[in-house]
This record gives sequence, structure tokens and C-alpha cells, in this order.
Amino acid sequence: MVNSANAARRRRVGAVPLALAAVLVLVACEPIGDGESADAGTSGAASAAASQPTGEGGQLVIATGGTGGVYYPLGGGLANVIGDTIEGYTATISETNASVDNMLLIQSGGADIAFTLGDTASDAVNGVADFEGDPVDACALGRIYDNFTQLVTSSEAGVASVADLAGKRVSLGSPGSGTEVIGLRILEAAGIDPDSGIERQQLGITETVEALRDGTIDAGFWSGGLPTGALTEYATSGEMVIVPTGEHAAAMSDAYGEFYIEDAIPANTYDGQEADVSTVVVPNVLVVNTSTSEDLQRALTALLFEQKDALVAVHPAAEALDPVAAQEVGFMDLCPGSQAYYDEAG
Repeated sequence: MVNSANAARRRRVGAVPLALAAVLVLVACEPIGDGESADAGTSGAASAAASQPTGEGGQLVIATGGTGGVYYPLGGGLANVIGDTIEGYTATISETNASVDNMLLIQSGGADIAFTLGDTASDAVNGVADFEGDPVDACALGRIYDNFTQLVTSSEAGVASVADLAGKRVSLGSPGSGTEVIGLRILEAAGIDPDSGIERQQLGITETVEALRDGTIDAGFWSGGLPTGALTEYATSGEMVIVPTGEHAAAMSDAYGEFYIEDAIPANTYDGQEADVSTVVVPNVLVVNTSTSEDLQRALTALLFEQKDALVAVHPAAEALDPVAAQEVGFMDLCPGSQAYYDEAG
């Protein structure tokens, strides 16, 4: 059970019915082509038919994130393919503040499957930071794609580096989000106190964009896949600027773990972004409670790759799904059912 401090921080919005989830996914992210096919090397032993759980069934709740990010539409796509491919199961999605809240929901039984950032997942299973003294019994189905830290500002705000945030009005993301964790650690690495060195606000990505547009904040952190829908829309205004953060990745990795790496947001990811932008990157994982049956763990893992086309059609972040890369989860245990799938898939 969650402790009282964590329980007070949780915000859980009721699960969204599957039919409505499909509608919301179509609205939130326009399908983009057919995508890549599943890995051609997947063996017959790892087929969907062989992955069916036995003697089980029911409704699964998937903890996602806000509607302006990637977790929410991709979670809706996952709910659809679970209902279509795993016999006896349906799934619904829950809008949350993302990573920290999602791990708390896995801990309490409020969710069966959750999207989370690797750094938050590591904190959770080790019982540190937001989970101090109260570790979460969770395992990873696999690494699914990487989140790119997108520190966004307006062209009029005068922010060209993390150092320029000093004294500015800055959103660190929703309370209980992985974005908040990363934002705090980037500021720490840059020598800026998040409580006294900035005018701190806590906004989700949709609210961050609105605040940038009306001038009530100067910059905002967002950790998400590429592209993020709310930022794609904001970029069309010609006002959006992405501030580099990658120079701080090494210090963050030394302090917290190797899940912080430097990479680039490729040029032309967003309108008006003419050059690569160096940034802090963190892997995303899909997790379940360790009490989840191994048969179901295996079935859920299999569909990530065998139904990849359907997930890519929901969001391009799913292009990164790869059964080899998915096993690169050094900060928490892979679920035994997932490991069985990877071993059989070769």
C-alpha cells in the first residue's frame, strides 16, 4: 500500500472506456502511414497464438499520462490491441500525471500496466526519492522508446540555455510526473535552486503551451517522445524555441544512474527547428506488478512487437519498438514472462 504522503500526491482520473479511448487516440494523434513491420526474426514459438494466457481473463487498466503527450494515445493503441489479440482480456486507459503517479498506481493495484521513465522506475523499485522507504514491486515488460527532454520557450523570452532560467518563470511539469524529476535534476546540475532560483510552476504539457502563448511563463520542461502533439501545434506559431540541455547529462548520470544520456532532437522534428538540439534522453519502460502472471507478462510483451504496425499507426514513437533493445533495462528486473518471450524470439 502507498504511504500517506504518496497517497496525498496521487491524482488518478477514472479509467476511460475502450471505445472512447479509441476515439481519443484518433483525435490526439493522426495516424501516419503503415509503419515498420514486426521483427522478421521473431520465431513461430513467439507467435500470438502461443502467447495466450491460460485460465485467466478480465479488464486491465493502463496508466498513461496527459492527453497532450505520447503515453496517452499510445496507451489507447495498446488497449485496443490487447482487446483484439489476448483472449479473454479487455483494457482501458487512465489519464494520470505520468511516471511517479503511474508507479504508485502499480504499487496500490490501481493500474495493471504503466508507462514510466527509467529514472522514476529505478527510484520506485529501489525505494528512494519519491518512494523513500516504500519500494514498488514492479518488473519491466521491456524498454519501449526514449523520452527526449524538451525545454521549450518563446522567441521573446530571452532563454537560450539552462543557465538563462535563473530568475525566470519556469514550469517543471505536472506534480508527480517524470518530467518534474528530470527538470529538478537538470536545474540541480546547472547550479540553480528550483525553489529559490526560479519562479516555479507545475503545469502539464498542454497547460505549458497555453502559458507560453499568453506570456505567463518564460519556459517549461517536457519529457516525451518525438514529436509531442502539443508542441507540434505550438511550433506552427513560429514562436517556439527548444533550449539545449544535453551538456548536463553526464553530471546527472554520475549522480543518479546511467539512464541519463545525451542525444539530439533531430532537425525539423518541429516547424522552424532548423538544427539538431542536444538534450537529456531517458528510456521509457512498460511495467507491471511482479504479481502479474508470467503467462500474461509474456502475452503483453509479445503483442508489443507482433502488433507493432498498429501501435506505429497511433504514434511514431512506436517505431522504436525492437525486441533486442527492449531487453536493455539495467535499472530494474525484466519480468520473467517477458524474458521467456525474448529468449524464444532469439
